[in-house]
Amino acid sequence: MALLGMKDVGIAFGGPPLLEGANFVIERGERVCLLGRNGTGKSTVMKLLDGTLRPDSGEVVRQSGVTVSRLEQDVPDDIDGTMFDVVAAGLGETGRLLTRYHQASHRVGATSDDAALRELGRLHQALDLADGWQVRNRVDTVLLHLGLDADAAFAAASGGRKRQALLARALVGEPDVLLLDEPTNHLDIDAIAWMEDFLIDRALTLIFVTHDRAFLRRLATRIVELDRGMLVDWGTDYDTYLERKEAALASETRERTEFDRKLAREEVWIRTGIQARRTRNEGRVRGLEALRAERAARREQMGTVRMQAQEAERSGRLVAEARDVSFSRGDKVIVRDFTTTIMRGERVGLIGPNGSGKTTLLRLLLGELEPDSGSVRLGTGLEIAYFDQLREQLDPERTVHDSIADGADHVDRAGGRQHVISYLEDFLFPAERMRTPVRALSGGERNRLLLARLFTRSFNLLILDEPTNDLDIETLDLLEELLLDFSGTLLLVSHDRAFLDSVVTSTLVFEGDGRVGEYVGGYSDWLRQRTAAVPASPPPVRARNAAKPSTVTGRPTSPGRPRKLNYNEARELESLPDRIDGLEADRTRLYLSLADPELLRDGDATVEVKERLAALDEEIASLTERWETLETIANEA
Repeated sequence: MALLGMKDVGIAFGGPPLLEGANFVIERGERVCLLGRNGTGKSTVMKLLDGTLRPDSGEVVRQSGVTVSRLEQDVPDDIDGTMFDVVAAGLGETGRLLTRYHQASHRVGATSDDAALRELGRLHQALDLADGWQVRNRVDTVLLHLGLDADAAFAAASGGRKRQALLARALVGEPDVLLLDEPTNHLDIDAIAWMEDFLIDRALTLIFVTHDRAFLRRLATRIVELDRGMLVDWGTDYDTYLERKEAALASETRERTEFDRKLAREEVWIRTGIQARRTRNEGRVRGLEALRAERAARREQMGTVRMQAQEAERSGRLVAEARDVSFSRGDKVIVRDFTTTIMRGERVGLIGPNGSGKTTLLRLLLGELEPDSGSVRLGTGLEIAYFDQLREQLDPERTVHDSIADGADHVDRAGGRQHVISYLEDFLFPAERMRTPVRALSGGERNRLLLARLFTRSFNLLILDEPTNDLDIETLDLLEELLLDFSGTLLLVSHDRAFLDSVVTSTLVFEGDGRVGEYVGGYSDWLRQRTAAVPASPPPVRARNAAKPSTVTGRPTSPGRPRKLNYNEARELESLPDRIDGLEADRTRLYLSLADPELLRDGDATVEVKERLAALDEEIASLTERWETLETIANEA
């Protein structure tokens, strides 16, 4: 028997119905992923299911005694207490006992007051009777794996930490049906992997909304899609859904094309004048009126975001070079003895736990922070665009319109000038949203607006710090395509494993104690290399990070007298730029080949391409260093 469901449910908020005659059921043990574009009403469906909202028509059906808990997208304003208090609140009366015991234990630790000791004893006995210690272990486990400080004040935490605490509260309650709205936002990869295991091991009944395709693929036993007011049950896993969805859209397009042709023919007939009216073909006229009504009621698919990067002139071959860089905050070492070289055209991912220092490393590589020791050298001709994970580049009081061009009516793009309203429509902002203040936007809308603002600029070095939070999957796919076509350099911080696998060609991984390892490929490639490596000290995959001895040879020179290039070295210096350009062209072709689905289906061929890319990286770096050395000698002579 179904635990929870909808029967002919309809709801609207002044515009087209978000739901119209929707039906849905979930059985015990199922894990249903609710898919749909941003703004289609997925959060509304969750609120209907947990009783926060009531439908305009139809009913939400719940089996007697079934408990439902929901992780909401927005953080409520009325929550107080410590992180422990907030998480334990998901356990009802037992949770309140745990909170009082936790507070009493702190009072006893701070004072030897007899009254405090007696209170602690009473609460200890009450928890024994309520079998509360097993539940206490559940709270501690969830706090540990989500990286939450039990005694930190909830009100003083960042928005991300608050959402993690609310997620922890939803998880410890283990209700009959758990509703999770974007649960992976603000979690690092280790926490996401732990949550996947937690949800699967406990066989929880789950309805969830997510943009994280790796999370979706591992958890979902069934896909339900919210599309133009209808809940469509695809009854399958995500990859099969993608195939069936593509076929269904193609069929719908054919059917609608034929419908429109028929309607056009009938419109021509009705306009043929007196003769058509004389025939008095009432049936045909009624048929035309029915076709017109059906066409008027048709709800088209939501449009797709149209993104186009404005690439600046190419930068120099070297983008950034770090040598033996270390950086600490107080006693905490963030980066220790880090060495790397980033060349033009590379797409580098940064992986690590929350708070490990990924954003700090970005700022070091960009020269915004001075290292405590070591050196960072930036290349020439860099034009940088930065996507900030904290959305600090958006003024919450400005309107959507004014956030794009600082109040101007047009933006300059690669194809010429474009009106701001038209440009915002490319990012799915309708006219009625143009004067909306940023503070009133959803998380997904803010991300789209920041991307829209970003792509009004020209750049050849793109920094993306957690760009995927709150974006729907279709927009993520389009962003991936844009980044694969981008010929500049990309530095990407993300916890989205599928996004990393699709986009980056190498990864920098925070491995603890300030150590940062460098690996070829994306997240999955790093996992394979990490598994194969010796746990105590994994060897670096890209040997170009190691210090290289000088390769310049020749007769020793007298002190204070600059050496000149010999004939062979001069010839070599002249040929090196063309050789490097040729290798970079080969590398670009290989990068593009990784976007070919046929190649990606061939595991051996993909590995071969990535190995060739690694070899090219080594060769290009070596030749570039040789070229710079010879050029320095030539200039000093």
